[in-house]
Amino acid sequence: MFGIGMPELIVILVIALIVIGPQKLPELARSLGKGLAEFKRATDDFKQNIAEETQAQEEKERIAKEVAAKEAAEKEVAEKAAAGYAAAEKGTTASDKKEQAKS
Repeated sequence: MFGIGMPELIVILVIALIVIGPQKLPELARSLGKGLAEFKRATDDFKQNIAEETQAQEEKERIAKEVAAKEAAEKEVAEKAAAGYAAAEKGTTASDKKEQAKS
């Protein structure tokens, strides 16, 4: 707890009791507790928001990679199909030329 042990905490409380007085000390402690609780809620909310944003960013990156991989696969298939079509065209042309040469 911030390097404050039990003896230091007791000294701080005794000094606070002397300076603030016994009537105001419980009220001050209550407001301090509420402030610390609010701070804890705010930090927890901040951590949760950071975690959600990180998760959303990772999901976007994963989806982008999947889309890029799918597009690359589709491009490869299209190139193979075009190469096959071109090869078929050449084959037909060569056979046509052979038939024409025979005639």
